[in-house]
Amino acid sequence: MTSNRRIYALDTNVLMHDPTALFKFEEHDVFLPMTVLEELDASKKGMSEASRNARQVSRFINELIEADGADGIATGLRLRRPEGLQLRAADHTGVLLFQTQVPDATRNFGKVAPDNQILSAILALRAEHMDRDVVLVSKDINLRIKAHIAGLPAEDYENDRALDDFNLLYTGAAALPQDFWDRHERELRSWTERGHNFYEVERLPEEDWHPNQFLYLPGEEELEFRVAQADGSRAVLQVIDDYASQGHQVWGISARNREQNFALNALMNPDIDFVTLLGTAGTGKTLLALAAGLAQTMDQQRYREIIMTRATVSVGEDIGFLPGTEEEKMTPWMGALTDNLEVLTHTPQEGGAWGRAATNDLLSSRIKIRAMNFMRGRTFLSRFVIIDEAQNLSPKQMKTLLTRAGPGTKMVCLGNVEQIDTPYLTETTSGLTYAVDRFKHWPHSAHITLRRGERSRLADFASEAL
Repeated sequence: MTSNRRIYALDTNVLMHDPTALFKFEEHDVFLPMTVLEELDASKKGMSEASRNARQVSRFINELIEADGADGIATGLRLRRPEGLQLRAADHTGVLLFQTQVPDATRNFGKVAPDNQILSAILALRAEHMDRDVVLVSKDINLRIKAHIAGLPAEDYENDRALDDFNLLYTGAAALPQDFWDRHERELRSWTERGHNFYEVERLPEEDWHPNQFLYLPGEEELEFRVAQADGSRAVLQVIDDYASQGHQVWGISARNREQNFALNALMNPDIDFVTLLGTAGTGKTLLALAAGLAQTMDQQRYREIIMTRATVSVGEDIGFLPGTEEEKMTPWMGALTDNLEVLTHTPQEGGAWGRAATNDLLSSRIKIRAMNFMRGRTFLSRFVIIDEAQNLSPKQMKTLLTRAGPGTKMVCLGNVEQIDTPYLTETTSGLTYAVDRFKHWPHSAHITLRRGERSRLADFASEAL
């Protein structure tokens, strides 16, 4: 009879991806082959995220040994959750097992490679525990294939997923039914405040709205709203500004579609501190964010300067080290900034305090390019921070960046989850997906998924056909 209590054998890449993986298997036991400890030791030196995670795993294991004593290694160390570590999973009752005997990997596999040693250790563990299911957990596809060939169950590490299915991700906008006004006519209350029209309605059970979600009523009088408040059974809807009109531009930029209008409303709203824009190439994410940042920094002087940063992950082969200062090293990564600045400075400015007299030199003095590598320990005061290519950030990196925000700072994350270049990150585990899902209930955040490309007909067709 097989026990319901499984043994999960963790590969090195799982722990280097998420050091808290040790504590995320609830009532089941965790097994670490000796080769995994050796690979963690070999990877601990360095300033990369993987090296920091390797060091953190070693500290976790050392804390478990100190709590149970070295004598507990033979029977398994209780997986006590470290103090201060916040996990969504329940308290654990499992134990941490280590490999105590070194099997001959050449008996099962021809070459003595680290992956083969890990598989041999897990096969030996399964032979020792015939009454229990032993499962390999690895983010290495090839290792999982080899495990299946050897008759060993293998799974990807999925506990770090923000969502089970990316299609379930919050989009930030929703259509209202045609009979919306008829259904809410009796309990409707309206008023005007600070030049905006507000409506208070009774929220129906199926209307699961989030703060700062954008709603639109299709038809001849296409109305667009922002959920200003959603408490219990009541909701307050605000009629949003129309940035599609030529008389209401943002630094010379007009919204070309509904989602872009929603994005500009979120970017220009001082009560929203965190904005995420998700969309494919050419939907206008960087242009909208930069235009909103310039308008609020140069014209309204709401922020002191714009700070732009991004993950320095290459699409192809790395070209090596770059010369110069921090800003000069980041310049090749900021092609999107220069391209969009060219669009903004060649657009006729109307009514702005700086207007058409603004030059590239003047704009550059208010736009700072910063490397993400040196963000730890910093605090941004009254800054408009744009994080480009945020889909390449892990949840931990996203947390590091967002916690840099000081008073009066607005953070804007831009990304396209179809262009993830970071190893072991997917649509459901990206830090951008993580942030969208976790912040959707916060009343000072907003998210918009941009769907329509506005770059060119060539770019639109390439995005769909390739």
